[in-house]
Amino acid sequence: MKRIKQHGKSFVISGIKLISSALPLYLHILLLTLFLLCNMQNSVAREIVVKPGTKINTPQKAMALARNGDVIKVAKATYFTADFLIDKSVSLVGIDYPILDGRNKSNLIIIRAPNVTVRGFVIRNSGISNIKDKAGIRVEKGDNVSIIGNRLENTCFGIYLAKVNGGTISGNSIRGNNSVIHSGNGIHLWYSHNIIISDNKISWQRDGIYFEFATHCFITKNLSSNNFRYGLHFMFSNDDNYTFNTFRNNGSGVAVMYTKHIRMTNNTFEQNWGTSSFGLLLKDITRSYISNNTFSKNTSGIYMEGTNEVKIEKNNFLNNGLAVRMLANCEKDTFLLNNFMGNTFDFTTNGTENLNFLQGNYWEKYSGYDLDRDCIGDIPYRPVSLYSQIIERLPSSVFLLRSFMVELLDKAERALPSMSYVNISDNEPSMQIIRQ
Repeated sequence: MKRIKQHGKSFVISGIKLISSALPLYLHILLLTLFLLCNMQNSVAREIVVKPGTKINTPQKAMALARNGDVIKVAKATYFTADFLIDKSVSLVGIDYPILDGRNKSNLIIIRAPNVTVRGFVIRNSGISNIKDKAGIRVEKGDNVSIIGNRLENTCFGIYLAKVNGGTISGNSIRGNNSVIHSGNGIHLWYSHNIIISDNKISWQRDGIYFEFATHCFITKNLSSNNFRYGLHFMFSNDDNYTFNTFRNNGSGVAVMYTKHIRMTNNTFEQNWGTSSFGLLLKDITRSYISNNTFSKNTSGIYMEGTNEVKIEKNNFLNNGLAVRMLANCEKDTFLLNNFMGNTFDFTTNGTENLNFLQGNYWEKYSGYDLDRDCIGDIPYRPVSLYSQIIERLPSSVFLLRSFMVELLDKAERALPSMSYVNISDNEPSMQIIRQ
C-alpha cells in the first residue's frame, strides 16, 4: 500500500485502483502510470553472474542475493557444493558446462521451489547412502521444474523427484558409478505427476528410469542401457505413455507392475540377456496397449503374468530365445498383426487352457497353405510346441535343443498338431510379413 499527500489530504493507491476521486483526471493517470512503472521495474528479472575472483564467486552466494524470477549464470569453473538449496523460483544456467562437485558427501542440488530451471552443468560425485537417497539433483515439491542439458557423473541417484507436479527432464546424460551395491536410479519419480522425460541417456545405474506412484507422464526418445537391474521399472503408475525409447543390454529391459492404462509404442527392447532376463515384464497389468515395438535378441521378449485386457499388436519379435511367455493366469489379452521371426520359441505357457486371443500374426515357422490366396493360412497355427512344454516342466531338457530327437519331435508335431495339449492357436495366421 502506498500513500500520496497533496493539499493536506492522503490518497491511497491499492493495486491499480485509486481510492480518491478528488484528484483531477490527469493526476490520476500520472500517478497510475508512475505506480505501474515502479512495479514493472521491480518485477523485471535480474541477471546474476557467478564467477571466480569476484564478490559472487559461488552459486550459493548468488542464491542468497536472488529473487523470484532471476537468472543466475555460472561461469565455467569447478564449484564444490553439498546440499545446495534452491528455494526461490530462479533459473540456474551454466556457461560452457561448469562443474558442480559434491566430493562424495551428500546431495549436490536440492530444489524446494516451483518454476526452477537447472541447465548446462556437469554434476558429479554425490554422496552414497543406503538410508537416504542422495542424488545429483533432488526435487522436493518443486512443481514445474525444468532440468535440461546437464551431465551427471558418479552420482548415486541422478535426478530424483518427490511429490512434484509438472516439469521437464530433457537432454541430460546420466552415468552412474558402475557399482551394483552403491548405485541408485538414473531418473527416479516418486508420487510425481505430469512429467515429460525426453532425450536422456542413462547408463550404469541400478534402474535407468524408476517410477512409483507416478501418473500422466510422457517418456520419449530416451536411451537406457547397461543398467544393472532394469532399463525402466515402474509400479503403481497409471496413465503413462512411453514411446520411441531404447532399452538395451540391461539386466532386464523393462518391468511394468501393478499398473493400468499404459501405452508403450515404437520402443526398442534389445540385447537384454540373462538366465531370467526379458525385454518386457508385464505383471498384474490391466487395460494397456503395446504396439509397434521391436523385441530383438532378448532371453524373453515379453514375460506376462496376471495380465488382463492388454492389447499387443503390430510388434516385431526377432531372434529372441523366447518371444512370448504367457502364464496361465493371463486373461482377455489380444495378439494381433505381430511378426515372429528367428525366435528359438515363439510362444510358451505353463497352462493348458487359453483365455486369450491370437489372430492375424505372421509366424515364420508356420508351414500351412493358402489355397484361396488371400494371404491368410487355411489351417490354424499352434505356436506352443510340445518341446517348449517339456522345458516348462523339466528345464534341464533344454540341453537337447539342437538334437536329432527334438527335430524328430517337431516334425511329428507338424504332421499331427493334436500332439500338443495346449489350447493356444492363431486361426488366421498371416502368410506374409506384416509391414508395421
